[in-house]
Amino acid sequence: MSTQGELLEFEVGDKVIYPNHGLGMVDRIEEKTILGTTCRFYSLSMVSSGTTVLVPLDNVAGVGLRPAISDTEVRELFLRLGNGKIDNHQNWKGRFKDNSDKMRTGSIRDVIDVLKSLNYLSKSKSLSFREKRMLDRAKFLVVSEISEVTGDSSEFVEDKVGKALDRCLVNRSRRLTKAKTTKASKKVAKVKKPAVRGAARAS
Repeated sequence: MSTQGELLEFEVGDKVIYPNHGLGMVDRIEEKTILGTTCRFYSLSMVSSGTTVLVPLDNVAGVGLRPAISDTEVRELFLRLGNGKIDNHQNWKGRFKDNSDKMRTGSIRDVIDVLKSLNYLSKSKSLSFREKRMLDRAKFLVVSEISEVTGDSSEFVEDKVGKALDRCLVNRSRRLTKAKTTKASKKVAKVKKPAVRGAARAS
């Protein structure tokens, strides 16, 4: 893989991520003429389904095609999974739109944010069919990419991801408790402050 400015170029054998579809391998680069126009395409073999996908070379950025993560990024991703920072939208339509947009970016970090958000929500209520499907898809995309990069089995990675999500819930609870304590302390300090000023004037 090489980068020219914002243009990503891949070579045969490169592992790439096709947004919302997962991991693929560049099998070949070929030319096709469609409606009188000749274009060059990456022919991708998708790992999970075995299907072939053609992506025009000049539309790589448009579809969000990107290289698979590196070994060094895996630890950072697990830290992100367990950090307790969760987007919590109350409005269903807004939440679904934001999550759908993130799933289309191709960024595994965006997919992790969706996974954390929907996992958190699933602990307090039943998800709709579409959100349950999105949760399963987000988990699959995260597990499959990490598994491919590390060489660990999907079962092993899925277990690690599950434990990281559990840590995320615990850390979120701690964050909320800390925030409430800080807010309460500020309120107490604010109430006490005028009394001190009054006493100073009286003296």
